[in-house]
Amino acid sequence: MSFSSLGLFAPLCRAIDDEGYSAPFPIQAEAIPAVLAGRDVMAAAQTGTGKTASYTLPMLQCLSTGPMVRANHIRGLVLTPTRELAVQVSVDVAKYGRHLSLTSGVVYGGVKINPQMMKLRRGADVLVATPGRLLDLFNKNAVKFSQVEFLVLDEADRMLDMGFIKDIQKIMALLPKRRQNLLFSATFSEEIRALAVTFLENPVQIETNPQNSAADSVRQWAYEVDKGKKGELLSHLVRSNEWEQVLVFTRTKKGADRLVRSLGDDGVSAAAIHGDKSQGQRNRALADFKASKVRVLVATDVAARGLDISELPHVINFDLPKVAENYIHRIGRTGRAGLQGEGISLVSADEVQLLAAIEGLIRLTLPREVDPNFVPAFKVPLTRQVKPKKPKKPKKPKGERGQKPKNKPPAAR
Repeated sequence: MSFSSLGLFAPLCRAIDDEGYSAPFPIQAEAIPAVLAGRDVMAAAQTGTGKTASYTLPMLQCLSTGPMVRANHIRGLVLTPTRELAVQVSVDVAKYGRHLSLTSGVVYGGVKINPQMMKLRRGADVLVATPGRLLDLFNKNAVKFSQVEFLVLDEADRMLDMGFIKDIQKIMALLPKRRQNLLFSATFSEEIRALAVTFLENPVQIETNPQNSAADSVRQWAYEVDKGKKGELLSHLVRSNEWEQVLVFTRTKKGADRLVRSLGDDGVSAAAIHGDKSQGQRNRALADFKASKVRVLVATDVAARGLDISELPHVINFDLPKVAENYIHRIGRTGRAGLQGEGISLVSADEVQLLAAIEGLIRLTLPREVDPNFVPAFKVPLTRQVKPKKPKKPKKPKGERGQKPKNKPPAAR
């Protein structure tokens, strides 16, 4: 199957060829024709399987035949939960639309608003935005919504986790009622499905992989380790295995900074990325990591969505996430586009229940390992896999069980 067979026209196919893509992923094969047909779409697929192209390519094609965008107006709106994801999506929009005469932009918080207002004066055919900054721009009359034809919620479940639901509802109330709506995410909770019902019209529902599952290309396992030895074990694993690019997740911002200092003391170059860092600091840390100037990037869950690092081989959960679904998004940073990756969790005694919740969610018991240099004083129990109960067979009426029914009708004469 080729991209042209999905209904995409020549300029987009040329941009796809420029990127070296030969065949569409399953999510793309199902979603692109549906979007081109004008349908609302609600799609779930594992991270790294091409969700962004699934909505970007058909949206660009549809917008290329419409009216010119007016000053301060936008025609396609993509909402994302984090700055990193907003930047990454905007880069993809520019790549796929390089042979089209469409304009695009990106706006997010944490930076000065005036330059963003200046860029929006000419309008944008596609705008990628975080919800809070978009409302700030609207309140300053810097962006107008009357021309919006497409609304995309990317990683909608994460936006709910981060408390964006009220902002999203405010934005949707400002948009034209006649528009095409697309929801794309790695997971869909019941809350997301309830939200979808409020604004999706007879959507095409696509799930290319089992819900809440990790990619088969990611090898997953857990190290048993005492809490106070986690930093030493991480440093040992990086140095002894000569890992050059490792993404590490911590639960707190202070924990991320503390781990960076500890790794530096051991001679392992590291940088941190989290919500207390300025946008410039976050950009520099990510750029240095991609350029292999630092071996370890330590992040909180703010970076679990939107980081797109080609061929990232290792993701380590220094702390297990308190929300089990975040585990899927964390390890989804590796094993992308069919490449192999490793998702490793360092588990201490106080995280046994968190590990059990993760294993229950992904329906998989992670193999346990112990480094001989860091034998813990405890053992992580294996998660008990509960088999689903067989449904009880309905009881037959007494008359069908060989017993005489009551009030037997008289025999025919």
